[in-house]
Amino acid sequence: MAEFAAPPPPPKDFKPYIADDTRLPEFTPKAIVAGAFFGILFGAATVYLALKAGLTVSASIPIAVIAISLGRKFLKTSILENNIIQTAGSAGESIAAGVVFTLPGFLFLSTDPSTKLSIGAGYFDYVTLFALSLVGGILGVLMMIPLRRSLIVKEHGSLLYPEGTACASVLIAGDKGGEFARTAFQGVGLALGYAVLQKVFHVIAESPAWVTRQTNKWLPNATVNGEITPEYLGVGYIIGPRIAGVLVAGGVLAWLALIPLLSVLVPADVMAEQLVKLGNMKDLATAGGPGGWDPVAHTFSNLPNAVYRAYIRQIGAGAVAAGGFITLLKTLPTIWASLRDSIRSLGDKAAAAGVRRTERDLSFLTVIIGSVGLVLLLVLLPQVPGESILQKLLVALLVIVFGFIFVTVSSRIVGLIGSSSNPISGMTIATLMATAMVFVGVGWTGSAYEPLALVVGGMVCIAAANAGATSQDLKTGYLVGATPRYQQIALFVGAVFSALVIGLTVKVLDTPTADLAAQGVQHMIGTEKFPAPQATLMATLIKGLLSLNLDWHFVLAGAFFAVTMELCGVKSLSFAVGLYLPLSTTLPIFVGGALKGVVDWLAARRGEPGEEGELGGGSLFATGLVAGGALTGVIVALLNVNDGVNHFIEKTLNMEPRISGVIGEEGFALLGVVFFAALALMLFRAARRAQPKPPAV
Repeated sequence: MAEFAAPPPPPKDFKPYIADDTRLPEFTPKAIVAGAFFGILFGAATVYLALKAGLTVSASIPIAVIAISLGRKFLKTSILENNIIQTAGSAGESIAAGVVFTLPGFLFLSTDPSTKLSIGAGYFDYVTLFALSLVGGILGVLMMIPLRRSLIVKEHGSLLYPEGTACASVLIAGDKGGEFARTAFQGVGLALGYAVLQKVFHVIAESPAWVTRQTNKWLPNATVNGEITPEYLGVGYIIGPRIAGVLVAGGVLAWLALIPLLSVLVPADVMAEQLVKLGNMKDLATAGGPGGWDPVAHTFSNLPNAVYRAYIRQIGAGAVAAGGFITLLKTLPTIWASLRDSIRSLGDKAAAAGVRRTERDLSFLTVIIGSVGLVLLLVLLPQVPGESILQKLLVALLVIVFGFIFVTVSSRIVGLIGSSSNPISGMTIATLMATAMVFVGVGWTGSAYEPLALVVGGMVCIAAANAGATSQDLKTGYLVGATPRYQQIALFVGAVFSALVIGLTVKVLDTPTADLAAQGVQHMIGTEKFPAPQATLMATLIKGLLSLNLDWHFVLAGAFFAVTMELCGVKSLSFAVGLYLPLSTTLPIFVGGALKGVVDWLAARRGEPGEEGELGGGSLFATGLVAGGALTGVIVALLNVNDGVNHFIEKTLNMEPRISGVIGEEGFALLGVVFFAALALMLFRAARRAQPKPPAV
């Protein structure tokens, strides 16, 4: 996250870019339709990216850039209409992140002995996903309504809301004729072409790998590989060299140290028994599973992957849990200040009496009625876990209470450090721990209550994530002179349309291909393609708290890895996520981060100004790479669901066998690396081009 200089406290007569008495088109049908469309688009892309990499990027800036370009050439929209477009559209990204980080955990809860399936698998359907994402998303918006004056207006000089301020700069630059859209669209176009060559025609290798042999006397079963996709390169550039370096450090420890060591120390039979215990293999007599178990030879065809699934994921889960909890502890002063100031603001009747256009919020009565309506929805919907009205009422009450606490916390934290650094995982872990304590207190122990706990954690996670994004949007509106009431309605619209497509996208991506289905794979989520790290962590934590079904020695080993990183002055949560994820995910992200480091170093060496945060050429181009690559991934996944289309792509369009036949498999992998290097070079050139300066806000 780029740093922004703190502005001086605003004068009492602070004037937004569009004056209060100016009347421009704002809440119009074309703005709402465009915003809903972008909410659907970026919501689907975020689902794909979060399932694969466990990471997301802010959607507000790219949507604002696209809105400016389309608005000027086709829609003829005003700056206030463009603001409504990005406000409604950004809801998709934040809600999708909250959904993917928690709700796939239904698939990883305790196993039902009779069906051999997770006890939560029955709730992993479209209606439940839609209902929970809708309730969580709307809750995040509702609870920000009474907080806007306190956090956005009164603390304008102290809470910076960096993404919201940057987005206002983009909108104002566009209104004045700034040229930002071209660079972002170039990134989108290039990513689309690259991803089509990679995922449809298979001209570019998807994951070149180098693996040492098991008999290597120096470093057996060490793995270096990378999914060389445009979205990973773009994500790495956006998060920068520091975070990208810490992420890949966790992967280096796992794949070049722990896995080679454990592969030598642990016999294959013991490892297979561990995989059976975790539910990754049916039994020791059945071939297949992670690592390709051979029951006759008692060996694995892919031993590093077997070690990863048997041990490293649990160690990583412990590290992520500890890292999230440590992050939460470090923000306790902010949490206390947020709660204190927010409660005080509710009784500020003088502030609530404002009637100027730029002060018109939805009424507090809307918040009350909306919250009651959400409670009733949770209680009455049969698709929501809970065997009785009492159980569902307690779940709804916990969602409202913890939702209000962490919506407030989330808004204040993103105001200080930005949405990219918002410790949503830590808040969700704290919610799950508190929920488990309540459940144990009322005698609800055992695996039957695991889905209920996940519902509470999931909806609070969605609400807190959307509240952070909502805060940035309201800050943008405050700076450009929008009507808060219209923004809040637009956020509701964005939440509804995003929820409609997010659950559908999750279910489609979860559908295995015909070949995998024939092998007995029922869910793509949880496989190497879509590891869903945060959701797996949440399920693991719930099982440990309610069912005592946890290998604490592995989890605690990971927890102390996180503690060690904190003692070394390293942000443990980023390191822990890298330890949990495959190196194939974090290595290409590191390449993007290293490229950003080189760009910044060259600028400093030559005395040139650095990039203007998210508005620099490299950042805009990288955002385009993320959007184009992720969207292509979603489209290809949708196509692969149809067996006929999947067969046509694999048998007719697939160029890999022909290319490998000419240059060999190693040559094909090397060709992919060359393509990725060329993509990185184009990103570097975009970053070094001079960009127009955004106006001050």
